[in-house]
Amino acid sequence: MKNNVPAVSVTYAQSGQSNKSNELGMRPMQERAYERRGEQYLLIKSPPASGKSRALMFIALDKLHNQGMRKAIITVPEKSIGSSFVDEPLSKFGFWADWHVEPKWNLCNSPGEGSKADSVGSFLASDDQVLVCPHATFRNAVEKFGIAAFDDCLIAVDEFHHVSANPENRLGAQLSELIARDKVHIVAMTGSYFRGDAEAVLVPEDEARFETVTYTYYEQLNGYQYLKKLDIGYFFYTGPYSDDLLKVLNPDEKTIIHIPSVNSRESTKDKIREVEHIIEELGEWQGIDPDTGFQLVKTPSGRVLKIADLVDDAQHRDKVSAALKDPSQKNNRDYVDIIIALGMAKEGFDWIWCEHALTVGYRSSLTEVVQIIGRATRDAPGKLKARFTNLIAEPDASEEAVVEAINDTLKAIAASLLMEQVLAPRFEFRPKNPANEPTEGFDYGEGGYDPGKTNVGFNDATGQIQIEINGLVSPKSKEAVRICREDLNEVIATFVQDKTAIERGLFDEEMVPEELTQVRMGKIIKERYPELGEEDQESVRQHAITALSLIQQGKQVALDIAEQTGLTAGAAEGNEPRPTNTALIDGIRKYAMDVRELDIDLIDHINPFSEAYAILAKTMSEESLKQVAAAIAAKTTRITPEEAKELAVRAVKFKKERGRLPSISATDAWEKKMAEGAAAFVRYKDEGRYD
Repeated sequence: MKNNVPAVSVTYAQSGQSNKSNELGMRPMQERAYERRGEQYLLIKSPPASGKSRALMFIALDKLHNQGMRKAIITVPEKSIGSSFVDEPLSKFGFWADWHVEPKWNLCNSPGEGSKADSVGSFLASDDQVLVCPHATFRNAVEKFGIAAFDDCLIAVDEFHHVSANPENRLGAQLSELIARDKVHIVAMTGSYFRGDAEAVLVPEDEARFETVTYTYYEQLNGYQYLKKLDIGYFFYTGPYSDDLLKVLNPDEKTIIHIPSVNSRESTKDKIREVEHIIEELGEWQGIDPDTGFQLVKTPSGRVLKIADLVDDAQHRDKVSAALKDPSQKNNRDYVDIIIALGMAKEGFDWIWCEHALTVGYRSSLTEVVQIIGRATRDAPGKLKARFTNLIAEPDASEEAVVEAINDTLKAIAASLLMEQVLAPRFEFRPKNPANEPTEGFDYGEGGYDPGKTNVGFNDATGQIQIEINGLVSPKSKEAVRICREDLNEVIATFVQDKTAIERGLFDEEMVPEELTQVRMGKIIKERYPELGEEDQESVRQHAITALSLIQQGKQVALDIAEQTGLTAGAAEGNEPRPTNTALIDGIRKYAMDVRELDIDLIDHINPFSEAYAILAKTMSEESLKQVAAAIAAKTTRITPEEAKELAVRAVKFKKERGRLPSISATDAWEKKMAEGAAAFVRYKDEGRYD
């Protein structure tokens, strides 16, 4: 295996703010959500362990007691998550009421599925106010009793990214019907920020009705007391993965290993043997703990590891699973050392001591990756750093395997790019204007705010970066403002999962950056937000590509600084934590300051995938890299009618600005591309290729 180069390395301030409670017993994220408790439709985006379950309890109690709601129904994707909503003595910590769920109304604990929909009917007819049930039960109950049966109820949907606007997604369709009837309140909660399949969660007109409360990963992790550093990386291996496992697995770190799904390329198709092989690599088997079912393994150093095997379907798994949920052991760091899982230990699984989430093979969706990373980002005493590692098989010589391996690699890179967006502070972009003034609370660096420059300010309290950009188009409509403020990660998620964009961005040497930043991103915006006017679409495009590019450029500057100073990104191991921000912020600020005039044309001219390629080149063998590039090059096609149309639009815009059409013989690659596109458009039009 080549160098273990993390794709992302972020260092946080350890301010301790995330865990501090106010007089009502609310942590900062919960307080922020509670302030919006009067909203009929509320979407809470917040990372794992930030306290979404309790935030909902506060909001639900207020809606039941003060806002005229007769019932609160909490629906969760998996039964295990139902345990997050058990009784809580909230008044003990300063709130005016306690949270109580009658045992018979926590349908996550009831056996079978058959009668659960009837139970929802019984609940609606009862005097009790709170019910918890799986998504499937709620769907069946809505089908059975109709939309009107839920009038004047609060419907709370946990792990909201499971919902989709796709007509085949029953829960998504039912929520649209409930919104259309407008007789319920809805609180939706997610820790994933985007769906992994790039599908919209709600149709635009429904989404626009939701007020969004966002608590970022940056705020959460920056406000921790103990955790200081988070590394995220993807590494490549050849041969059986178990042979290379110990190159990235440190037995001294509390680790969750997710072995590959049986259908994946990385799987040997014998999951039991894979677990055995991992155990053999770690040391000498000492038997099974009779109380917990944990495997006991003696390492070469003499330490005995306690390994929880959640893969084996035999009689031990239930015992192991029950042992991991033992509430009396929640704060015992020494209880278990390594957990090996296949489809478990992701959403709703809470092991605060986890320092390393190690995943073999690519997962089906990016949301799954975010959920897995979330297992390692809990704060815990003595836990200074955490990491996520994705082990991916390198392509071999056969063409079929190359294609599959490329897909896995591109997905891993997409996940890494997205996590960088999720982990970074929030951006506030504004057009450069002579009338601009400094904003209170923002630090503009040495010398302060300079009216003659494009300024970069950082607000340590809110974790926001404010950046002035020449030529930036401001959003005009309320919906465009909301998208630029709340949904840029969703837009970027769609872009980095766009196969054509990422393939060409990484491996097509002749690709002109504007083909991605303007044409490809422009197309995604138009498809995703057709209801927006052209100016607003362009504004969203500019904001999204700027957010992606600046983090990439800032990351590179931060890595350069780290290499020059001999420090890891952020701070040297063992050093005192930096008093304010992260290396990433320093990098973004330095990049923006070093560029004399930061403007949108410059940003459009940057390949947003160039830094990801640099990481890839460090982790993948040169031979494999050449193979992948050749396979991509072989697929490169001429301009499609759709692309020609988009390029022709850009050519018209160019003519308006310059007073001439783009030239086919221009030295500027982007001008030449526009001219080629305009010519292709005329040709396709003559051929009758457009309606």
